[in-house]
Amino acid sequence: MSKPTHVSETPATAWLRRQGIAFVEHVYEYVEHGGTAVSSQSLGVPEHQVVKTLVMQDEQGKPLIVLMHGDCKVSTKNLARQIDRKRVEPCTPEVAQRHTGYQVGGTSPFGLRKAMPIFVERTVLELERIFINGGRRGFLVEISAAILVAKLAAVPVDCALEP
Repeated sequence: MSKPTHVSETPATAWLRRQGIAFVEHVYEYVEHGGTAVSSQSLGVPEHQVVKTLVMQDEQGKPLIVLMHGDCKVSTKNLARQIDRKRVEPCTPEVAQRHTGYQVGGTSPFGLRKAMPIFVERTVLELERIFINGGRRGFLVEISAAILVAKLAAVPVDCALEP
């Protein structure tokens, strides 16, 4: 059986089309807990160029999104300090899905179920093209990194922990 080269419309791709944003679809075989290492290897691109969409919450349980290089972790202490929160922590998968409408492993910052603040690691914006989830497991879209600020109003932060 051949691998599909096109994925049916997701809330993320519908949002991108409505915004008139050009993107390239990339399908790969999803591996449970494989993360960006699997997707970058499958697509033959540096893991640093694959951007993960992380759903976090502050001390009051208010959700927020952090966009981070695939090969880096988030310093929640640095992030909390920069966005003037007492604490930031990852959401449970169930809570993340409720906030975003996406299954964990398929979370995209585009077409979210409800509006929430979006923060992006500043160095992600230095990349010309990024690969980011298109709203389904095993599906990334390749877009210009500038879209994150221009269309999502993502706020640049410095919270990456190098691998």
